[in-house]
Amino acid sequence: MKTRFGTMIGSVGLVLCLAMAVPMATPAFAVLPDEVLDDPVLENRARELSRGLRCVVCQNESIDESNADLARELRLVVRERLVAGDSDQEVLDFLVARYGEFVLMKPRTDGWNIILWLSGPALFLLALGIGVAYVRSRAAAPAPTETGLSEAEAARLKEILKDS
Repeated sequence: MKTRFGTMIGSVGLVLCLAMAVPMATPAFAVLPDEVLDDPVLENRARELSRGLRCVVCQNESIDESNADLARELRLVVRERLVAGDSDQEVLDFLVARYGEFVLMKPRTDGWNIILWLSGPALFLLALGIGVAYVRSRAAAPAPTETGLSEAEAARLKEILKDS
């Protein structure tokens, strides 16, 4: 038998569970208060750049989300470069020169990387073409005929069967 008190406890429990789950569902930003710049415009630029840079320790998190020491150092480098007056592209170029293109969450699509970007679709189209050609050749192939044995073959078969 349900009581009002039992229903109220269930509702409160549900609200508490949701209240605890919501912070876990949002991305955890690891930027510490001592890293935040005083200028909100520069801080917004730093945050945007940080979201596009991979933590080379965690490898699947941006430096904005990672708690690794190297990610903290990268966040500080980004902020130092912005305060020094570098453009966003200059900051990215500096980090790519230092850590390689692996530091970018989305690799560039120029130079040698264009081969990697285009090889997947090209191989898919090649496989599709080979598949279509195979299906067409099978459809155009003559159907196998089921002809019986010739009279000479039938006679030879009878001889063999008599001998055994």
